[in-house]
Amino acid sequence: MRMNAGTRQASRLPTPAPRITRNPMSAFRSRFAPSPTGRLHLGHAFAALVVDEAARAAGGGWLLRIEDIDQTRCKPEFESAIFEDLAWLGLSWPEPVRIQSHHFDDYADALARLNAMNVIYRCFKTRKEILQEMQRAPHDASGDGPEGGVYLGPAEPMSQDESDARAASGEAFAWRVSMKAARARLDEKWDALSFIEEALDGGDAREIAVTPDLLGDLVVARKDAAVSYHLASVWDDARDGVNHVIRGEDLREAAHVHRVLQELLDLPAPRYRHHRLIANDAGVRLAKRDASYTLKAMRDEGVSPANIRERLDL
Repeated sequence: MRMNAGTRQASRLPTPAPRITRNPMSAFRSRFAPSPTGRLHLGHAFAALVVDEAARAAGGGWLLRIEDIDQTRCKPEFESAIFEDLAWLGLSWPEPVRIQSHHFDDYADALARLNAMNVIYRCFKTRKEILQEMQRAPHDASGDGPEGGVYLGPAEPMSQDESDARAASGEAFAWRVSMKAARARLDEKWDALSFIEEALDGGDAREIAVTPDLLGDLVVARKDAAVSYHLASVWDDARDGVNHVIRGEDLREAAHVHRVLQELLDLPAPRYRHHRLIANDAGVRLAKRDASYTLKAMRDEGVSPANIRERLDL
């Protein structure tokens, strides 16, 4: 069975979990992980500054990671702009910076480990077909997942022979993690899965029971894409010893599936904090197409880093 990226064999022996590096000076380590698909905007500034503020308050540190696995949208000029914008804000980070596109072999190894456990499968359905399937069985596909609903997988798994034949013919597919298979694999550990979510200031913390069906069978790679955000971020956080993941509230539910991946891959579970999202003047969440809110545009207009902090109430 052949996996992406291109030449990696899923049948190869799985490699050990990544060696975890920890900051000997502090127990707190977080990260800021932007994608170079456009200029950073005010929302990115808020996310980076929140991470920096949390690390300083805890006497710890944070890492910068460039999440450029989407090779069709990520551009070198935007990567350079990330360093420029963050430095202008007055932020600094340790070197070297992990560039995800330089480490596709690492993610292929992680995918091979999951495949050896029989907890991932090739899904040949298009987005349209998945949406149609959800509409036919709404009681099994409620919510708001990456496809517009929650895809809980096929009623009956495809045979290995058919999967191999369709892949060999060149048909497009996605590798999805099967929550049914993961449940069977983890056995009694499944019902005990949980994660710790802290308040943004690190104060109150609560234990949350994992409910993977909130997102269903998520994509972990595609035929033409070596890895998805979910698998790459989980793998890299473990590799870099990140024990506090601080990110936007739009990714709050992703923690449920990430805990499943962590348990399957024998990776440590970080604590999570989720911050508010920054909106434009119309009250809509900022996107990279909002050119007037980019840090470069604000800098060109004479806005200072202090002005940015004041505007963000930091």
